[in-house]
Amino acid sequence: MGLLGKVLIIVENLPVPFDRRVWMESITLQKAGYEVSVICPKGKGYEKDYEVIDQVHIYRHPMPPDISSVTGYLREYGTALYWEFRLAHRVWRERGFDIVHVCNPPDLLFLVAGWFKLFHGVRVIFDHHDINLEMYEAKYGRRDFFYYGLSWAERLSFATADIVISTNESYRTIALTRGRKKPEEVFVVRSGPDLSRFQPVPPTLAYRKGRSYLVGYVGVMGEPEGIDYLLESVRYLVHEQNRHDIQFMLIGSGPMFENLQNIAKELGVADYVEFTGRISDAELLARLSSCDVCVNPDKKMPYNDLSTMNKIMEYMAMGKPIVQFELLEGMRSAEGASVYAEGNNPVDFAEKIVELLNDPSRREKMSLEGRHRMEKMLEWRHQAPKLLEAYSKVLH
Repeated sequence: MGLLGKVLIIVENLPVPFDRRVWMESITLQKAGYEVSVICPKGKGYEKDYEVIDQVHIYRHPMPPDISSVTGYLREYGTALYWEFRLAHRVWRERGFDIVHVCNPPDLLFLVAGWFKLFHGVRVIFDHHDINLEMYEAKYGRRDFFYYGLSWAERLSFATADIVISTNESYRTIALTRGRKKPEEVFVVRSGPDLSRFQPVPPTLAYRKGRSYLVGYVGVMGEPEGIDYLLESVRYLVHEQNRHDIQFMLIGSGPMFENLQNIAKELGVADYVEFTGRISDAELLARLSSCDVCVNPDKKMPYNDLSTMNKIMEYMAMGKPIVQFELLEGMRSAEGASVYAEGNNPVDFAEKIVELLNDPSRREKMSLEGRHRMEKMLEWRHQAPKLLEAYSKVLH
């Protein structure tokens, strides 16, 4: 097979290959006949400046500490842009590229992509991972100078792109309306995991800490993720319902990681909640395989309503019944594989957890439905052809 083209993917949010979506995209493109280079930040376990994995060339740069504030974000984005420009020019000299594939957040990567489009004629793909206007309003509850600055950046990201990849139908609608793209310029490519690698393994009883049930969460630990609501649900179960037979396992990290551990202590539930931090893929599979129920306490708000969360896909891939709040894209993804609590109501969320724990046959039915949805329509093998179609469009 001849070389179809040379691709530079830029992602700022997570290191590669830890970022599963970007890594699956990279491998899919490489196998299809593209030469792929990736620029990403460093992270725990991914500290090398440069390495080649599965024929994908990975260039990594340092990042300042993750601080959840406007000044923290400005410092992070400024540092990242410096390194992205620098490394993009290095890739241009060493390997060259025909396509720049930028993955938000933030919506500032159009500056790098636009430079190479303007001066070198490369094509641009905007991989729309996050809706930053809704994210900002969710975090800070206001529309100020920074909000309208984000609106400007989003507009320019869409304008710079020759093709947009949306992660769901809600994001596609935003690309067509706020982004003013034509329907033929927008492709929906979901973030379903690769089921050949995401398979359940035998459960490990030790994760239950001697208790009868295990409830799991995996994902970022920030403000919109609603883990404070989940901890309030744990408090209700332990101190008001006298349920001492449920262990909660929270996998992941983020800007509120330490604060959430303090909240667990203040609520008197620290003995019932394990915070694992970031873990390896092998350990993630082992821990999720050991859960009776998995949860998504993302808060009911426009940002979460319109976003598809990777954890929902991963729970279904592992055949785990889910509890989440009533979120539009969450319901579209999971359908009958989840039960839905009243938005932002931690007591109802807790009651829904107990309903499932008390009903093994219902859990089994939901487990089968979730796995079936993944196998038949949502896993990565159904998404890869859509990615390649978008690339064919941008080239021709």
